[in-house]
Amino acid sequence: MTDHKSESRLPLLSLDIYVPRDERFGHVKFSDFLAYALKSIAQVLLPEISSICDKTINEFDCFEDVFDLYNGGIKLPGKATVSKVRNRIPWELLKELVRNDGERFLKFPIPEVIKEDKSAWRTDEEFAREMLAGVNPVIISRLQEFQPASQLYPKQYGNQHSTIKKEDIEVNMNGLTVDQAIESNRLFILDHHDALMIYLRKINSTNTKTYATRTILFLQDDGTLKPLAIELSLLHPQGDYRGAVSRVFTPAEDGTVDGSIWQLAKAYAAVNDSGYHQLISHWLNTHAVIEPFIIATNRQLSVLHPIHKLLQPHFCDTMNINALARQILINASGMLEITVFPARYSMEISAVLYKNWVFTEQALPADLIKRGIAVPDETKPHGLKVLIEDYPYAVDGLEIWSAIETWVQEYCDFYYPTDELVQTDEELQSWWLELRNEGHGDKRDEPWWPKMQTRVDLKQTCTIIIWVASALHAAVNFGQYPYPGFLPNRPTISRRFMPEPGTPEYRELEQDPELGYLKTITAQLQTLLGVSLIEILSRHSTDEIYLGQRESDEWTCDEEPLAAFRRFGKRLMGIEGRITEMNSNPKLKNRVGPVKVPYTLLSPNTSDYSREGGLTGKGVPNSISI
Repeated sequence: MTDHKSESRLPLLSLDIYVPRDERFGHVKFSDFLAYALKSIAQVLLPEISSICDKTINEFDCFEDVFDLYNGGIKLPGKATVSKVRNRIPWELLKELVRNDGERFLKFPIPEVIKEDKSAWRTDEEFAREMLAGVNPVIISRLQEFQPASQLYPKQYGNQHSTIKKEDIEVNMNGLTVDQAIESNRLFILDHHDALMIYLRKINSTNTKTYATRTILFLQDDGTLKPLAIELSLLHPQGDYRGAVSRVFTPAEDGTVDGSIWQLAKAYAAVNDSGYHQLISHWLNTHAVIEPFIIATNRQLSVLHPIHKLLQPHFCDTMNINALARQILINASGMLEITVFPARYSMEISAVLYKNWVFTEQALPADLIKRGIAVPDETKPHGLKVLIEDYPYAVDGLEIWSAIETWVQEYCDFYYPTDELVQTDEELQSWWLELRNEGHGDKRDEPWWPKMQTRVDLKQTCTIIIWVASALHAAVNFGQYPYPGFLPNRPTISRRFMPEPGTPEYRELEQDPELGYLKTITAQLQTLLGVSLIEILSRHSTDEIYLGQRESDEWTCDEEPLAAFRRFGKRLMGIEGRITEMNSNPKLKNRVGPVKVPYTLLSPNTSDYSREGGLTGKGVPNSISI
């Protein structure tokens, strides 16, 4: 209360948040948002929801209980309960939750991941495929040395290097040795060890009980990935400086207790990936980092400035959705703290990991090279050879990146035919100065910032901004309901550690593997809240404007930029057609997978002008608008 730099909070469900007038939602967008957001009032109904859960309070008793969320909702125990809830909650809101029959509560659309096959999500192939074509396909990297090493400071954290041994994984590597697999670019890793280990003691002091994870995968001849081992690590109980205490788990046959343990190991890895996705890949690396660009653009560039005209469509609605996020999503005790495993440390982790953010590495080619997924090769399209050829996010993303890059180059070349024009543009230089010194002030002295002295600097910068605001956000946002909408597939919380032989938890897992799994991952109440949230976040608005489109054809009077923009739209239409064709190719197994969900998150949606909105699972909006 005495800190003049602090903000005072509005009431919990207030939408009266200050957003500059020209950054506010339009009427259609706001109406859509309110309609979809009615479900998020479930956080007000916590006591009511808890009281109507079935025989085991706040627990699913079997997978069928989870499927009931989509088949018929949760059955209310009687009219008395409805009346009890109705007395506390405005009837208009309750009607949205209690569906037409008056008896079913919180019925959700069927997520794509279980629409065709209710059990395919459990397969190792699908677990691995989602690292390439799921909701967080931006983390997996090539393993270039064995054993995996940690970068944590050893004097503080001791030995944090992996304990996975060659003999743990070579048995499942189709006859190759580890050295041969590394040499032939066949080993990959989903590594959430270092990022989470430093917070693990704090996180596990809450109701969360989880591990820092490493997952090793093998690239097979058919282009699919096979999980080889999952390492679960904790800090040493006698002190951080003593290093990690790790256990390694390897694939085992379903229907056995070892198979149930392996399913739990995959769940712990998925919990890590879910939290990292929401806090870093999604919130930090798209929503948060782009907002300083919006503010500086409005403050320093005239609306008539060519770079303002280029970038403005990619900033639409972002400040408004971020303001709402700060009010009800990422705030203390907000939805993310309730539904994601770092709980009260969620925003702190996000802020700490911002130190790893490098603007130039947000370019897709630079990101793929950094992760070892691609190597420079001028004989290949885009100048890169992708080492996992059937990597839908990378393949589709490079097509869109190239289209954006060409469009930006043609546009900027028209207005800036020489480097001198970049250097002498006072508005442009003021814009870049504010971005570095104020917008991303923590990073002001980093050497990697473009100098904004050449046309190359300008084009690189604008291409990255447009990529982050459009395609990158689409890739990590609109798959949230299709995949994590069925939370056992992508749990967000783990509530107890791996069961040890001889314990009641281990016996329970032997006798009822489904119940043991469900008691370990996200509880019923957090599932209801989490699924409500991601259903809202995964919807396209009915007035969405997609990449390659403009709200008006009269955004400029200059014919050459207009012609270049039309060419951009045609390129995107061609990309959309190629994506549809690849999704129909049975040889490209990662594009559809065991769950039979085609990868359409980066399909531009240029040919669909129906503005249908909703859970389409396809389309690249111009901006971070949800």
